Amino acid sequence: MKKLFVLTFGLAVAGSAWAQSTWTVDKSHSKIGFSATHMVVSETEGQFKDFEITAVSKSDDFNGAEVEFTANVASIDTENEKRDSHLKGDDFFNAEQFPQIKFKGKLEKNGGKYQLKGDLTMRDVTKPVVFDVAYAGIVKAFGGERAGFKVTGSVNRFDYNLKWNKTIETGSLIVGNEVAILCKLEMIKKANP
Repeated sequence: MKKLFVLTFGLAVAGSAWAQSTWTVDKSHSKIGFSATHMVVSETEGQFKDFEITAVSKSDDFNGAEVEFTANVASIDTENEKRDSHLKGDDFFNAEQFPQIKFKGKLEKNGGKYQLKGDLTMRDVTKPVVFDVAYAGIVKAFGGERAGFKVTGSVNRFDYNLKWNKTIETGSLIVGNEVAILCKLEMIKKANP
């Protein structure tokens, strides 16, 4: 009987050590946003309307969670149809040839701070990136669990061959090379099968 108890306890501990949860994005309460300077003195904002995010975590605090993200370039929206068409073209994303932006990496916790580290692919270029993450915690609601995150950082668009670079009279770029990233995410825990 004692051996059976030890074996059962050992299997329970091993099972909990390997337990993992999968989280998917609630698109109706999330936004994949970006902004870039325009004419040096202002900023233009936009977002991707069609995207998918999954996070697979072995811990309640998401430390070490594996994160995957895709956004369909054709869903870009800056509230200006002419500008959106330009962004979808070869001067920028070339949505026809490179229809998706992709990220794959891990969420890492250091003290009370989080960072999202991994590889970001735009067009035909993949580069390592690091974004800061604010984790808002988990709440139980509507018969399930939800987690909130805010992801911030920046990328240099020239690094990803988004190289349209006309200038104004002063020599400054019409569109800045640094693109700020701001993602507000609400994730839903998938029920165990």
